Amino acid sequence: MLTGRRSLMHTLRKKGGLSGYTSRSESDYDAFGAAHGCNSVSAGLGMAIARDCKGSWERVVTIISNESTMAGQSYEAMSNAGYLDSNMIVILNDSRNSLHPKLDEGSKTSINALSSTLSKLQSSKSFRRLREAAKGVTKKIGMGMHELAAKVDEYARGMLGPSGSTLFEELGLYYIGPVDGHNIEDLISVLQEVASLDSMGPVLVHVITKGNLVADVNQKNEVSTTQPEVPVNFHPRSYTDYLVEALVMETEEDKDIVTVHAGSVMEPSLRLLQEKFPDNFFDVGMAEQHAVTFSAGLSCGGLKPFCIIPSALLQRTYSQVVHDVDQQKLPVRFAISNAGLAGGNGPVQSGAFDITFMSCLPNMVVMAPSNEGELVDMVATAAHYDDGPICFRYPSGAVDRTDNFIRSGLPLEIGRGTIVAEGKDVAFLAYGTMVQNCLKARSLLSELGIEVTVANARFCKPLDIKLLRQLCENHSFLITVEEGSVGGFGSHVAQFIALDGRLDGTVKWRPLTLPDNYVEQASLKEQVALAGLSGHHIAATALSLLGRKREALLLMR
Repeated sequence: MLTGRRSLMHTLRKKGGLSGYTSRSESDYDAFGAAHGCNSVSAGLGMAIARDCKGSWERVVTIISNESTMAGQSYEAMSNAGYLDSNMIVILNDSRNSLHPKLDEGSKTSINALSSTLSKLQSSKSFRRLREAAKGVTKKIGMGMHELAAKVDEYARGMLGPSGSTLFEELGLYYIGPVDGHNIEDLISVLQEVASLDSMGPVLVHVITKGNLVADVNQKNEVSTTQPEVPVNFHPRSYTDYLVEALVMETEEDKDIVTVHAGSVMEPSLRLLQEKFPDNFFDVGMAEQHAVTFSAGLSCGGLKPFCIIPSALLQRTYSQVVHDVDQQKLPVRFAISNAGLAGGNGPVQSGAFDITFMSCLPNMVVMAPSNEGELVDMVATAAHYDDGPICFRYPSGAVDRTDNFIRSGLPLEIGRGTIVAEGKDVAFLAYGTMVQNCLKARSLLSELGIEVTVANARFCKPLDIKLLRQLCENHSFLITVEEGSVGGFGSHVAQFIALDGRLDGTVKWRPLTLPDNYVEQASLKEQVALAGLSGHHIAATALSLLGRKREALLLMR
């Protein structure tokens, strides 16, 4: 709102509106695109060094939350910042959130009159000049006195500061804090002093805030609005709900099953799983690389880990997936959440690439359910699969079901798909939830007298070769459909049918994937249409393949 976008706030996360994250293409005030956390110090340091190389003078300020400091990149960046000693300011926004409730009950960094005074003293020009002068004297004395004095100064200030401040000093950042983030006068005073310092090197300002203040204000100022009536017992269920209940059933049967969760937010149903099996559940926060290798270690120790990671965050730990899991053929079970398009969260949280980068690994079994029932079956499949790593993806959002019954999962035969509906003119081979869109397309085409077969692949790797050959033998037209990038399921199908000689004859094949660009934020329905994966788009593709292009155009009106 302070950067000229106040009048557009009503468009937040909507099609053609504001993105909800800093975006270089959206505003000159957005210096760097951030959203996944932990990257601000690295980007800021890069900007500071670029400034120094060009001989210009701008102040570089980066903000990072205490939740983001769970990720190793933030410490790598701070260590490098301390070594390079370039002028920059890091503001640690400490909302006092913790992964561990027991730690929350213990002592926290206190803010009182003394700490406020010390923070002002630490950031003052006179204090900094005194310290710099002392450093100069010890350098002249020599004989290691400079290093000794630096250590004495560091640990003395560590004793005055809160626990943990010495860590930042060891990394090479000058620590100031804690500062009360809700005492605007003190906060401005400290920031002004820090901004006025010359040749200061990297400085970390530790600001204590309360993250739930907005929620508290909203509850106090709650207003009555007219909402459509919803049945009292109706609670929209998500794919994660079904995943959790399936994991509960499997864990009750096999106590070697453990769950590792990585990500910035944990859904309520996952918290219930954590409460039910506290010794079998590990939440590591935004430490995806650790989560994968930790899961590999659990597997080496004889346990059966389910590693739950959002698709967009799995990208950050690909090296660990390759070297620590797949190369060693360890039976780690990856539950890839938030797969596919992300609606209002746009390309930042979009899970577009996991099919491609997981299916190219030699030892990885890659699955995707067409609905919540198959998700339950795939949890059971993964629980019983011990021959190597296995993964399955599932989308975010609510499931279109009114009953709450969940049956026990039935392990699927590895690499076996199924035919959902049969026809003779065109075959749709769908992967994951795109099966539902293919069924919609089949309904549209049936009104035009076209009979369509819809097959549910279930597995991207290994492919159901028998099913593929059957579809090619019985149909002249084959269309593959997936909610993933180029290079995924369709590419594996193309590789097989080309090598099998199926494309040498009468079979015509067309792939439908996500486009080779980032799909901007909009509603999920709008995004699917933009990507050309709606029922109407799939039906129009079939009509074009059949040579009925005029009808295809009419269908898209």
